[in-house]
Amino acid sequence: MTDILAEVSDQVLTLTLNRPAKKNALTPGMYFELNRQLSEAAGDFGIRAVVITGAGSAFTGGNDISDFMNTPPTGSDSPVMQFLATIHNFPKPLIAAVHGNAVGIGTTMLMHCDLVFAAPDSKFAMPFVSLGLVPEAGSSFIFPKLVGHAKASEIFLTGRNFGAQEALEMKLINSIEALPLDKAIAVAKEIAEQPPEAVINTKALLKSADHQAISAVMQVEGELFSMALQSDEAATAFMRFLEKKQKG
Repeated sequence: MTDILAEVSDQVLTLTLNRPAKKNALTPGMYFELNRQLSEAAGDFGIRAVVITGAGSAFTGGNDISDFMNTPPTGSDSPVMQFLATIHNFPKPLIAAVHGNAVGIGTTMLMHCDLVFAAPDSKFAMPFVSLGLVPEAGSSFIFPKLVGHAKASEIFLTGRNFGAQEALEMKLINSIEALPLDKAIAVAKEIAEQPPEAVINTKALLKSADHQAISAVMQVEGELFSMALQSDEAATAFMRFLEKKQKG
């Protein structure tokens, strides 16, 4: 069984994070496959929109901490950095269906999605500072523009999580849905019926004002993130996290 499931129906590609026993914690192999699938979908006229979701009880628990400690992504050519670049530049509509935990990149990737639908039980978190790290995926630029400096500082500097209602109020998600995947696929199919070039060009126009600025911020974030990953501060924070996890 693969950790990334891919299914195409009615010109919609659905990518499912499929590591439910580990809360869909992301590994380099999963990033590599996501990047491959999205890169192929970008050039495939038969795919008009993409939906990303998670199997089991969570969207994703974020990066696999043990994996991060053993093989830290310290370069722009690492699978995670390539995935972030791909979703930032992805030309077609990208829709997320979230339920359960959406931790770290599980939340920051949503800022590159065009629409996000979340279940009532969704919990979002960007605990980068708590792990001795810095924000990634351009979130240090995108999130303050979305919610304001004060709220972004509160979320980033405390590392606290927040629920679906707060995410809706912050305009991180489009709506709260009992069945977010059904909603995401329905909207994706509706978009897939629209003239494809008009859809692609409209998305490009919507993103054009900040696209280059976000690219520049992502590069700086990546450099600082890589440095932080190799620091004693992060090593200590990761060990504390794993010890806490083992204790239950």
